[in-house]
Amino acid sequence: MVRVRAIQISDVVKARKEIASIGADDAGVKVMTPKAIHRVIKVESIPAKAAVILKQEMLSKGGEAAVSRAVGNFSTDKTDVLLMGTVKQYNRLISKLRAQPFGLNRLAESLCQVLNNLERCNLPQDLNCRGYHLPMGQRTIIMGILNITPDSFSDGGKFFDLDLAVRHALDMVEKGADIIDIGGESTRPNAAPVTLEEELNRVMPVLEKLLDELDVPVSVDTYKAEVARQALQAGAHIINDVWGLKADPDLAKVTAEYSDVPLILMHNQKGTEYKSMMDDILTSLEESADKALEAGVRKENIILDPGIGFGKDTGQNLEVMNRLWEFKTLGYPILLGTSRKSMIGNTLDLPVTERMEGTAATVAFGISQGADIVRVHDIREMIRVVRMTDAMVRR
Repeated sequence: MVRVRAIQISDVVKARKEIASIGADDAGVKVMTPKAIHRVIKVESIPAKAAVILKQEMLSKGGEAAVSRAVGNFSTDKTDVLLMGTVKQYNRLISKLRAQPFGLNRLAESLCQVLNNLERCNLPQDLNCRGYHLPMGQRTIIMGILNITPDSFSDGGKFFDLDLAVRHALDMVEKGADIIDIGGESTRPNAAPVTLEEELNRVMPVLEKLLDELDVPVSVDTYKAEVARQALQAGAHIINDVWGLKADPDLAKVTAEYSDVPLILMHNQKGTEYKSMMDDILTSLEESADKALEAGVRKENIILDPGIGFGKDTGQNLEVMNRLWEFKTLGYPILLGTSRKSMIGNTLDLPVTERMEGTAATVAFGISQGADIVRVHDIREMIRVVRMTDAMVRR
């Protein structure tokens, strides 16, 4: 009996595997792989004349391009374009665009970069954290949350004592955490700001103790350059900036002094107003990454966080989750922090103490959409979710 079924192919590895399974020879696999991967790419605000050429060229390669209806009679100066085609068609398009006017030659390089980013994000890479090496891409990395605060939304005050904090960190590592992330200032909505002196008083004693007792990287969650400076001098391995260098840009220069210190940059903003939410978030994160690069941070040390729960209402958070894969187009590993957050509580109508199952759903879905690191409270339960999801996704 003849059977017909659809195959989902999202990357080069899967394409090669499926084509080879048919019995194609090596030469055939190489030729057909770019034809098996379909990409939809949005190009924002290009001149109408450029859009006309772009559409014609994409159509001539067998692909498709959607433009504003106003382009037809040139009643608009600019338009967004939605390109649809295989990687093979994009490669042919890029070659042709390099000789075209109206900025299309620059667009060709941007398209090339996005396509390369999407392929590179599926390849294993080693994340060096001052001597600790994390196997990014081979498995999902678990970051355990350690709040040294009296007012965090989930566990405020629970680990404010030095001995309790250290004991909890050791417990998380014993259960399987790959990283411990220390935070000395609550990021919950309407939390009171913490002075530099107070944040240092909270973080440094715990950091120094953990560096002596833990055998995993320790991350410091701060947006203040001076806290980052002192933490790194003490031996911290990672800096996690919840304002993506928008609060204190000097933090990038501090981190750049260390060639093997990863810098996590999260999207955050005041309020929930967007012109086009996903476009705005992606642009903001790209700006954060560019600031880090300009300061001297190495590209391989940058990790991006879409900022679930920050500057977004419940509906917006759910949309970001639904479109999480799009962040891979930026070309950096993705950290996802959804643990016990209000998005889960509002969706399920549950208090913070009853959000474990909701967290598990977001972690599993996030991994399936490309998350490389998950930041969680409940290590034992979430590591089971991660391992099961990895077994299905990372094949």
